[in-house]
Amino acid sequence: MLDGIMLRPRKRYTVHELRQLKGKRVLTHIHVKSPEEAAAAEAAGVDLMSCPFDTPEAQSRLPLLVAAAPTSFLSGSTPHGLSSREEAIRVGFRALELGASSVYCSASPWIIEGMAREGIPVVGHLGLIPRHVTWTDYRAIGKTAEEARILYGKMKELENAGAYAAELEVVPHRLATFLSQNTSLILMALGSGTGCDTQFLFSDDLLGEYDERLPRHAKAYRNFLAEYRRLQEERIAAFREYVADVREGRFPEARHLVEMDEAEFETFRESLK
Repeated sequence: MLDGIMLRPRKRYTVHELRQLKGKRVLTHIHVKSPEEAAAAEAAGVDLMSCPFDTPEAQSRLPLLVAAAPTSFLSGSTPHGLSSREEAIRVGFRALELGASSVYCSASPWIIEGMAREGIPVVGHLGLIPRHVTWTDYRAIGKTAEEARILYGKMKELENAGAYAAELEVVPHRLATFLSQNTSLILMALGSGTGCDTQFLFSDDLLGEYDERLPRHAKAYRNFLAEYRRLQEERIAAFREYVADVREGRFPEARHLVEMDEAEFETFRESLK
């Protein structure tokens, strides 16, 4: 217990357990980028994590995140543009082999169905999908009755395809609550109000890591950007001091040197003659 808050037991959730929790409590969910963030999220009692798995670098980093948060449920985000079910299945199993608990995929229900048929736990995406914004622009999705009906149909397509969950991004609160109450999917709210099964934030937003306007749906709990700038100024200052010390003969000092016994040095010089 921490400050009166009962933290979950330190064991990794299964998809079965997540389904049992649907409608009972809202889970916390953070997208992390580094082992340090994963370890911090686990130490803080965060329920679910997701992470990139869409580049070779991100794929090589996944085992480090799993090792940093060994009892946490971690989903890897698959690459954009999966060209076939076969490719998607290979990528999905690779993520599971490296320690992921499930995979996120913004591809079509047809691709997701192929993965789900092989037993890969898949998280789909509904609402505002950044990879598909050419069709929608960056805006809330589902503010009209017609658009809400289309969104409901897409949710059912994901459900029928075998996804166990879906990220629900920037959907009106009332509609998001209705959708969550009318699906077996675990709906993960990113800017979609309080009526879904998880509250999802990116670590970049939560930690205040960039110098752009914070999205309306996000909240910054720290100002890491200011700290990064302070550290960069300290780096520059330290490097400047080093350059000055070398140029003016203050570095290295005697305490930085390794000495050779005078007799041994003379023996060495004599041996060269």
